[in-house]
Amino acid sequence: MRLGVVIIAKNEEKMIGEAIKSAKFADEVIVYLSPKTTDKTELISRKMGCRIVEQKGVGYGQWRTNTIKEVKNNWLFYLDADERFTPKLAKEIKKIIKNKKRLEPTVYAVPRANYYLGKRVKHGGSWPDYVERFFLKSSLIKWTGELHERPVYKGKLGYLKNPITHLTHRDLTSMVEKTIKWTNVEADLLFKAKHPPVVAWRIFRMMFTKFWERVIKQGAWKDGAVGWINSIFETFNTFIIYARLWEKQQKKL
Repeated sequence: MRLGVVIIAKNEEKMIGEAIKSAKFADEVIVYLSPKTTDKTELISRKMGCRIVEQKGVGYGQWRTNTIKEVKNNWLFYLDADERFTPKLAKEIKKIIKNKKRLEPTVYAVPRANYYLGKRVKHGGSWPDYVERFFLKSSLIKWTGELHERPVYKGKLGYLKNPITHLTHRDLTSMVEKTIKWTNVEADLLFKAKHPPVVAWRIFRMMFTKFWERVIKQGAWKDGAVGWINSIFETFNTFIIYARLWEKQQKKL
């Protein structure tokens, strides 16, 4: 049994090197690279011995599905450029792969140790933040969803004990840039799903629901200033999504 790691990337020259370095225990690392990449992501990846495959199609669901056939090994793990394997996680994964007697589970969710603005957070829904990333290749059928993609697979789901490190929300500038890009995608998906007309009370209700969920229900305040900053930013994100949706609905009238 062998392992292939897939990293989907675009303009990740600042992050890709450490991601690849952490995945060196794998038998192959594939960088599924956007053709619109303009920085040194490809150069760095090639120098570190990765195989480069050009992205085709639109959206993460299709991109992840396309990479299934690219992996030449029995097991595959999807790693983002802002994520890192830890030595303990690598050891746990290798132990599973080497166990030839037991092939169940065939899919594993891994917890993520999230860092916001350089600080480890454990509240507000940030921990354990399980994501399904580790698959026996023959069990993975496809991925669905353009943004919040989900795997379709056969077999039982298991849970890894050791987390991947997730260096998300690294600074406010990148957070705002992501908001500009992805809130439009979110609004488009809601618009295509024929979401009910956006009125004032709905915007405030959705914002209040997000704030209540993160700060009160999930205790983001326990993470201190960074918890409050992230919760308020997510509430702002919610506002932008529904404001964009309102704008799209008005243009249709």
